[in-house]
Amino acid sequence: QVQLVESGGGTVQAGGSLRLSCAASGRTFSSYRMGWFRQTPGKEREFVAAISWWSGADSSYADSVKGRFTISRDNAKNTGYLQMNSLNAEDTAVYYCAADPTPFDHGVEYPNYYRYWGQGTQVTVSS
Repeated sequence: QVQLVESGGGTVQAGGSLRLSCAASGRTFSSYRMGWFRQTPGKEREFVAAISWWSGADSSYADSVKGRFTISRDNAKNTGYLQMNSLNAEDTAVYYCAADPTPFDHGVEYPNYYRYWGQGTQVTVSS
């Protein structure tokens, strides 16, 4: 069992930056791949980024955030991060972190392939 808690959300002006954190407790965090998803009212949960387990050597990003967002992890702190730069109004959503023990190439972009989820943190970008 893994418990995930997101933090770092808030309101920021367009063009600004935020860093989201995902604190994990329970089983060894390093053995889980981690993903970030986001959701707006009336829409399905959308893939944002993912990072592989252990060293985090592999990562994947949605086209909409490539070059602006960076996913990372610090296994010593049992924490994952999502650095978000050049934010725009379309980035406004509730952001969720997720974790799963399966290999990185197994459905990394699909919510159904993640077993554990945080409660979400709101990110609002004002124009």
